Amino acid sequence: MNATLPTAETLRAALAALLDGLPPTQAAQAVDRLIASYRGTTPTDAPILRDRSDVAAYAAYRMPATFEAVRSCLAALREAAPDWMPATHTDIGGGTGAASWAVAGAWEGTRTTVLDWSEPALALGRELAESSGIPALRATTWERARIGTSPAPAPTDLVTVSYVLKELTAENRAVVVDAAAAAAQAVVIVEPGTPDGYDRIIEARDRLIGAGLTVAAPCPHDDACPIERGTDWCHFSARVSRSSLHRQVKGGSLSHEDEKFSYVVATRFATAPATARVTRRPQIRKGQVLLELCTKDEGLRRATVTKRHGPLYRAARDTAWGDSWPPAED
Repeated sequence: MNATLPTAETLRAALAALLDGLPPTQAAQAVDRLIASYRGTTPTDAPILRDRSDVAAYAAYRMPATFEAVRSCLAALREAAPDWMPATHTDIGGGTGAASWAVAGAWEGTRTTVLDWSEPALALGRELAESSGIPALRATTWERARIGTSPAPAPTDLVTVSYVLKELTAENRAVVVDAAAAAAQAVVIVEPGTPDGYDRIIEARDRLIGAGLTVAAPCPHDDACPIERGTDWCHFSARVSRSSLHRQVKGGSLSHEDEKFSYVVATRFATAPATARVTRRPQIRKGQVLLELCTKDEGLRRATVTKRHGPLYRAARDTAWGDSWPPAED
C-alpha cells in the first residue's frame, strides 16, 4: 500500500489481508457474543476482547464503523479549529486502533499511543498498523493499561475515548474523563448513538466543562443541552461501506450501513464552534428544505429554507445531518 494517509478503503484492505482465512462461522459466533456484551447493561471489570478470535471478529465487525464515527468527530474539531494540529495523540481504550487510523487520516505526523487492557487487541492493532504501510500508523506505540484504574496518561495534545465508557462503572467513567481532561489540550469522546450513550456523553461533557475545557462540537455553546431528557437524544450518523468480509461477519447483504453515534469535543484552546448544528436528517420538500437545528442563542429550532433564499437554499439541499449551519461563506 502506497497511501500516506489512511482512508476507509485502506483500512478495509488491511483488515481483509490480515483476517484472510478467518472462518465466517467462527467470526459470526464471536460477533454474536460481542453484540450481547456491548448491548448489555452491566459494565465489566475485564476485557470484553479475550482472545485472537474475539479480536479478529471485533476488528471486522466494528473497526470500520468506529473509524467513520471518529473521523466525523475529528472533522468537526478541524472545522472549529482549522489551524490547530496535534503533535501527540493518546487513544484511551483504543483496542485495535480504529481511532488512531482516523487521527492519522486527519493530520500528518501525529504521534499516537494506544492504551488498552486487552493484549490480543493491541497485538492485532499493531499488525494492522504495520501492514498498512503508512508511516504514522507504523510508528504508533501500543501499551497495555487497565482503563479506569491505571495512572493518568502523560500530557498530550489530543485524547480520544471512543466506545469505551459503556464498558466502565460510573466511578471508572469519571476517572477516565477526568484523566483525559487533565492530560490533553483537546478531548474527543464518542459513544453509541442511543439514549444511554447520549446520557454518558452529557455526563462526560459536564465533567469536561467543569475541568475548564470548552465545547468545540457538536454543541454551539457550553450551556446545558436544550433537549429534554427522556424525550429525545442528540446523535448523528456516519455512512460505512461494507466489505465482503464485513457482510459475511454481520450477516448482511447491503453494501453499506449507517453508524449512529453521540459525541463531544472539548478543548483548552480557543475555537470557533458552529453557530448552529443540524441535529436531524434534513427534510427536502418541493421548493424548501427543513432543518432541525441546535443553536447558540435560541436552543432547538426549525429553519425553513426556500428557493427565495437563493444560494442559501442550494446550500441547504447539500447540507447533511451533523453539519454546521449556515455554511461558511466563500
